[in-house]
Amino acid sequence: MGRDAAETSIPAICAEWVQFLQAITITLSIPETFMHQARIAKRLLDNLSTAVLLCDTQLRLRYLNPAAESLLAVSHTRAIGAALSDVLVETHQNTDEALQETLHSGHPFTKREAALRVGLRDIVVDYSVSLMQSPEEETQLLIEVQPRDRLLRIAREEAMLASHRATRTLVRGVAHEIKNPLGGIRGAAQLLERELPSADLKEYTRIIIEEADRLRSLADRMLGPRRLPTIRSMNVHECLERVAGLLAAEADGRIQLIRDYDPSLPDIVADPDQIIQAMLNIGGNALQALLENPSDREPTLTLRTRPVRQFTIGATRHRLVLRVDIRDNGPGIPSDLLESMFYPMVSGRAGGSGLGLSIAQDIIHQYHGLIECESKPGDTTFSIFLPLDAKK
Repeated sequence: MGRDAAETSIPAICAEWVQFLQAITITLSIPETFMHQARIAKRLLDNLSTAVLLCDTQLRLRYLNPAAESLLAVSHTRAIGAALSDVLVETHQNTDEALQETLHSGHPFTKREAALRVGLRDIVVDYSVSLMQSPEEETQLLIEVQPRDRLLRIAREEAMLASHRATRTLVRGVAHEIKNPLGGIRGAAQLLERELPSADLKEYTRIIIEEADRLRSLADRMLGPRRLPTIRSMNVHECLERVAGLLAAEADGRIQLIRDYDPSLPDIVADPDQIIQAMLNIGGNALQALLENPSDREPTLTLRTRPVRQFTIGATRHRLVLRVDIRDNGPGIPSDLLESMFYPMVSGRAGGSGLGLSIAQDIIHQYHGLIECESKPGDTTFSIFLPLDAKK
């Protein structure tokens, strides 16, 4: 009896031990599972492109992810414990009142296209604020910030590219229509000139012929070059040196010309004559602005090259882009011309044809690039962006 009891107790004891070990395993696996989930959550936050910030009820920062550090140009060590208003600086409004309202009411809110001051520049963002409440933890505010500059820039560039293409098509059509009757007008004026008996009368026909030739030349410029481009591998600094030489000759020592080149830039595949033409059109405008508007500043024209990584032109993101800046310290471009200066026949200078910038933009577009401009009195920069990873 005792032996049977002992024999039957062995499986029972083993079963109890198995159950005990399973219970221990389950118990021990709970923290491991929790830690694993916490690590996944941290990895997700660290790799989000959205900036995430947490602050306490005193509006002091308790956490920010790497995207927030990059967007707000502040380190994690410096930001933790700082007042939110010292890190999230809205230029035209104090956000503390809205945040306090969320703390008291619990209602989240979202703000679109808010202007934040980051260092010496302003950025445009969307941000959302919500309340995080838990019985086990203190109440916190969750702030999610999404940069809008890139999206707004893409939308602006796409609109500009589409408008430029439509305008160029229209202008070329008009130029063709202008050229057709000009030949007849010029021929009729020449025939009439032969029949006129007086030299005084022939002066009028010469005016007609000269103006017809001028209009024909203008129409040819609106139509663009007639020859096919000669595409080859070329160094952009060769083009810039040619432009610099032409501008220096025209300036005749009246301006300071600064070269700031990055010699590590790779070659681009393009037609050198077209690239020179685009740069010369921009540089020529800058030179005229400097010479025609003297000031107390020493007139200075700077040619600068730099590589730009992960840059978006239109809707396409390029791995590597060549940037050429043509910068002058002249009077600047009037704000009402900044949006339309790349359109044909738009000029801020008396006697200007308004075709130089339009032709330059058209040339750069052929290589999937873009020209942008930033201008204020004393500092105007035209930036040419040419993809180095795009095929013609």
